[in-house]
Amino acid sequence: MAYLLAVLAGVLNMLQSGSNATLNEKLGAGPVVPALVVYAAGALGVLAAWPFLGSSLEGVTGRAGAVPWWGWIGGLLGAFYVVVTLTQAKAMGAGAFTAVTLTAAVVTSLVLDHWGLLGFEVRPLTALRVLGGVLMVAGVGLVARF
Repeated sequence: MAYLLAVLAGVLNMLQSGSNATLNEKLGAGPVVPALVVYAAGALGVLAAWPFLGSSLEGVTGRAGAVPWWGWIGGLLGAFYVVVTLTQAKAMGAGAFTAVTLTAAVVTSLVLDHWGLLGFEVRPLTALRVLGGVLMVAGVGLVARF
């Protein structure tokens, strides 16, 4: 089930890029207003899903102090991604944009896994994992150039 959800998230991520870029283009107001629309819609979506996710706010404030600094910056990182999709996805094209962002994510994930950074379980870098990263980089060249 985890892999199916990951595939769905990947598909929706690319659809989001096109949706965001179109919103930016049609509103013609620069990236700030569309980014706020994206986040407002996302917040409404999370609120609508809340009853089905079985989560509770009980004890959250007491556990907030245990969150490391990097646990608080996900929204900022996501905002950067949204602004980049708003301003660059259509200019680059769906294929090149996805190839570059996905490859950057895969290479970064290899580093995070190898050293167990940001709370990830350590998964050592192997020759096959490095080869996979190299092939991803080569794939970017093929998708973005041809």
